[in-house]
Amino acid sequence: MLAPAKINLGLRVTGVREDGYHELESLFLPLDLADELEVELRDQPGVALELEGAAPDVPGDARNLAVRAAAAFLEAAGLQAGVRIRLHKQIPSGAGLGGGSSDAAAVLRALEGLRPGRLAPERLAELALGLGADVPWFLDPRPAAVSGIGERIEPVMGFPGLALLLLNPGIPVSTAEVYRARDALAGALTASPPGSTMRPLAVLREAGGRIDRVDAAELGAWVANDLEAAATRLCPPIARLRARLRDAGALAVGLSGSGPTLYGIFPDRTAAGRAETEAGFREPLWSRVAETLSSL
Repeated sequence: MLAPAKINLGLRVTGVREDGYHELESLFLPLDLADELEVELRDQPGVALELEGAAPDVPGDARNLAVRAAAAFLEAAGLQAGVRIRLHKQIPSGAGLGGGSSDAAAVLRALEGLRPGRLAPERLAELALGLGADVPWFLDPRPAAVSGIGERIEPVMGFPGLALLLLNPGIPVSTAEVYRARDALAGALTASPPGSTMRPLAVLREAGGRIDRVDAAELGAWVANDLEAAATRLCPPIARLRARLRDAGALAVGLSGSGPTLYGIFPDRTAAGRAETEAGFREPLWSRVAETLSSL
């Protein structure tokens, strides 16, 4: 199974529920950057996880979302079986790219494929939401407007691919901490009105799918992220990396999710690759040229 990363093309926090969960509005786009998983059922009870290429902060036990997803599926489906998962990590952890959520959804998709029909689609979606706000979308990762706490998903057809340069400072950031910092910051919300995350589709269609024909101010409005001020307070290098991406020729720069990964939008993959080479990004920075996908 492939478990793709994602970016948020804009993210607006629209409210906070009584239970403390934040409601949001965003356009989710899958990337050609992905973790790889092998999932198999076995007679021996329990969930065994084999990690490859993972950073030290990625848990290899029951705390891992992939393990939790497998355990939840077994229990909900009433299966007296075990699961073995081999997970090869390509997506950095704590990066705002949804790696852990994507892994969990990939495990659910794999087990559904191994035991088709054991769980209704609605029940699978419930399990996914119980694991995390991004997990339901990763069950069918394609361009979509996502709202609520992640449970309302409206697929967007015909969204043109975007060429990106991803840049991460190499400092994991906790999503929970970013939301807490956001709630403590006055005036952190962007001025974009509800519904604005659907604007990119209409504008790109008007521009014939050419991102370089879109007005820079329009692009900047697309990628506005209500969490960026809080994420930057927790991880100051975000501000410097934003400037470096703009200096490298990005048409627009946005923060994905709760960060700290930034993405620069370029006219095409060649331009993004040239920017990465000429800027000379080096460790501890993590950089990657990527493209958005229409589906997995």
